[in-house]
Amino acid sequence: MDSQDDSARVTALFPDPPQFWKAFTPANLSRFETLKQEYADQHGLGRNTVVRVPNLPEDLLYLQSPPEPEDQKWRLFSEPLSLKDELQDLEAAGIQRLAPPTLLDANKDGKHGDRAFELKKIAKSLLLNFLELVGLMGHNPSLGEQKVQDIKTLFLNFHHILNEYRPHQAREQLIELMQDQLDAKRAETAAIRAVVDKAKRALEGLGSMEIPGGGEEGEAMKVDEAGEGDGKKDGEGMEKVEVEKETWIRADEQFS
Repeated sequence: MDSQDDSARVTALFPDPPQFWKAFTPANLSRFETLKQEYADQHGLGRNTVVRVPNLPEDLLYLQSPPEPEDQKWRLFSEPLSLKDELQDLEAAGIQRLAPPTLLDANKDGKHGDRAFELKKIAKSLLLNFLELVGLMGHNPSLGEQKVQDIKTLFLNFHHILNEYRPHQAREQLIELMQDQLDAKRAETAAIRAVVDKAKRALEGLGSMEIPGGGEEGEAMKVDEAGEGDGKKDGEGMEKVEVEKETWIRADEQFS
């Protein structure tokens, strides 16, 4: 029995790569790079800025990206896509619209529709239809399919209204991100200014300090001591070192 099941089972092998992979040979890649460089030199462009090289040989066409579709539409995994990113209307998708179509655009009074109110109505309708579905499945299950379709329509309308709000959500998130960056820069600028003010106060404090041996008395002492020979030079050097040490100690106290 197991052998019959194994023989009847359908297995799907991993598909082979597209045939154009054979065009990616070292020789073709070298030729393509040469043609790309020549095209860039002829038009005064950088090699990395060249997106497409026109009039390529047929065996080199697959080495560059295909051109954009003329109608700005293509299919990916059987799903239609478009270069213009826009929300598809429910009517275009074959789905019944339950919310008023003026929910996005302003009405005659210049007021916009209340999405929150519409979402609440759909949420209550979902609960009610679910309870009806439970009752139908207990009494007449054959009528449950139509009720499931109603619930599906409600969910699709609910999801569509949320998607209509995405642009506003993106704008608000961008505003919040920019505001956070602005606050961070302001805080950093304030911290730099605080350090600058502290450094200025420290320099002002150092400038107001009195150095021992300075002024006219210090000059007189130097004149009197000049004739005493070089015996006192070592003592003067040590005194100068002590003064410098005291200055740096006070500077450290100012910045600590």
